[in-house]
Amino acid sequence: MDVVKVSGYEAFRSTVEKLTNDGSNNQINVYFTGEKDETGKSWCPDCNEAEPFVLSALKEHADEKSVFVVVDVGPRPFWKDMQNPFRKDPIAPISVIPSLVRWKSPVRLDGDQCARPSLLEMFFKEDTD
Repeated sequence: MDVVKVSGYEAFRSTVEKLTNDGSNNQINVYFTGEKDETGKSWCPDCNEAEPFVLSALKEHADEKSVFVVVDVGPRPFWKDMQNPFRKDPIAPISVIPSLVRWKSPVRLDGDQCARPSLLEMFFKEDTD
């Protein structure tokens, strides 16, 4: 499984477009989280709580051909702006972080759902073909 880390909206959109158009048809899972400081902690406490659960489920349950994109949505003031581009995205609008989204699919987990192992297992095992 490939893990790709990007920061900011433009990098997120260009990355998922490239992955979508690469011809592989691999599953693309996108994890949105708050910007981290030099210690590796996000300003978002819910993101810090969910991350170990998400990473554990990813290792245990994700398809080995899938791609996992970690998206840093930026600093808190940018995220809190209701007009930020993540909130307005036409394919996967995000209203809360953390959020875990299957790209171009209705499969998603939002907020505290991202810290629930049973939901994470279902998320990664859900087959949308």
